[in-house]
Amino acid sequence: MTRAGLTAERLTQAAAELADEVGVENVTIAALARHFGVKDASLYFHLRNAHDLRVRLAVLALAELADRVAEALAGRAGKDALVAFANAYRDYARQHPGRYAAMQIDLDPETAAASAGVRHAEMTRAILRGYHLSEPDQTDAVRMMHSTFHGFVSLERTGGFRHTPRPTDDSWARALDALDAVLSNWPSR
Repeated sequence: MTRAGLTAERLTQAAAELADEVGVENVTIAALARHFGVKDASLYFHLRNAHDLRVRLAVLALAELADRVAEALAGRAGKDALVAFANAYRDYARQHPGRYAAMQIDLDPETAAASAGVRHAEMTRAILRGYHLSEPDQTDAVRMMHSTFHGFVSLERTGGFRHTPRPTDDSWARALDALDAVLSNWPSR
């Protein structure tokens, strides 16, 4: 029996909005129940537990980001594709900080394989083919790209760049220039 029109999808969407407002660490079954004006127990018809809710939130955020990145990449190649991907990633993290944080949880292999994380990897590897990288260099480059994007976004979100007056957008652009240069001149083994 559904109560107050609740569904797992509606609860996940509300959790995503709540995560962006108050932080993913504050998204609990109790907080979500209060949001809908129902008792905690009524949510367990749709969600197994708080971990299930966080996994659903991570999967939603991965899908949203994949859609944005795919749209940004359409018709682009090389450095233009790299910059479009990176900017879509950064913009999503800025606009949806709670959802972005939720994407960082460790998904079990089955959930990860069924998630949009696979699309992210495929799009990243498509960009790298433009730099003529093959395995195992592609895997190393994917990890470097993700580390660069995630590291910059995380430091920016937590105020890690406030110690200097240089605009972060300028540093972001230079980091992408440097990333393009490294990918264009990938060291041989």
